Amino acid sequence: MAVERTLHTPEAEQLLELTREIVDKELLPRAAEDEDNAAFPRDAFRTLGAAGLLGLPYPGEYGGGDQPYEIYLQVVEELARGWLAVGLGVSVHTLSCYPVAAFGTDDQKAAHLPDMVGGDLLGAYCLSETASGSDAAALTTRAEPVEGGYRVNGAKAWITHGGRADYYALFARTGAPDSGARGISCFHVPADTPGLGAAAPERKMGMSSSPTAGVLFDDVRLGADALIGERDRGFGIALAALDSGRLGIAACAVGLAQAALDAALAYSRERRQFGTAIGDFQGVGFMLADMATQIAASRELYLSAARLRDAGRPFGTQAAMAKLMATDTAMRVTTDAVQVFGGYGYTRDFPVERYMREAKVLQIVEGTNQVQRLVISRDLARGA
Repeated sequence: MAVERTLHTPEAEQLLELTREIVDKELLPRAAEDEDNAAFPRDAFRTLGAAGLLGLPYPGEYGGGDQPYEIYLQVVEELARGWLAVGLGVSVHTLSCYPVAAFGTDDQKAAHLPDMVGGDLLGAYCLSETASGSDAAALTTRAEPVEGGYRVNGAKAWITHGGRADYYALFARTGAPDSGARGISCFHVPADTPGLGAAAPERKMGMSSSPTAGVLFDDVRLGADALIGERDRGFGIALAALDSGRLGIAACAVGLAQAALDAALAYSRERRQFGTAIGDFQGVGFMLADMATQIAASRELYLSAARLRDAGRPFGTQAAMAKLMATDTAMRVTTDAVQVFGGYGYTRDFPVERYMREAKVLQIVEGTNQVQRLVISRDLARGA
């Protein structure tokens, strides 16, 4: 199904065309098999870095693309249409670059960003813990100030790219145990730092090619230059990153839903019952119409939030709305796509059952949809 795009420049059009070419030639042909084998597509991120697609919203002076978030998110959507593990991986990598790009010193940016956006270094975002998921400010991993830097002990949970990342954007407590959000700091931690390890990957319902694992810190020593931003003020960095990250998840959800709709449309034209293509039956046709409408509305919602971000205006509530609507849409659309395929949809001979399994996690990651409703309702209450 042709998708109308909001593009500002010929360069942006070229980026989308390049993305589609990579998706159609390099991602789609291998996605199903690699998911079956839980193969991590590290090479895909190197390809995207070499193509200039891994650092689109970051400054050109460090190798980034200098593109508005509105364009970057459409690239993420296209990647997720081809393979959610890659689209979501790019979103997480962008999230992990954000602390250095937005709060790092000039020296930190020069030292880290070129390899990050070039694909030589793949990142992970270390915020969640087993007892502090939605209540992220309750984290207990501690970075104890010592001579020359910090000593880190603790464990993180549910980390995308955990054990496979080249560096971690780590959030740890530097204040008193009861200091809450005001006692958290942000650090840049290379994966080969002594004392840093990873647990076995989680066995998940979907997205097998996107490793998720706990990350362990056992007397990890960090130099003073590992601190990003001000000490004890890292929680603000985490929240700012998550607002943008939620837009990435929304774009991934729209891409996945679009893939499911495309598959359902194609099948509805080919499958015949009672001498008629099933898409011509009102029951199926109306279902497809609802799917297309929900996807289009979700796309416009994430794009409108991105335009606010690009204009330097507050966008956190709109990002929560976009994440909420797009991921709920992805769950509905992928479920309906299975229904359109009937019994075949429940088999692994077609991709829609995988899309349905993958969609569920998008309602959970980077703030559950219940948390998004809390963010939105609190903003509504403040404005009443």
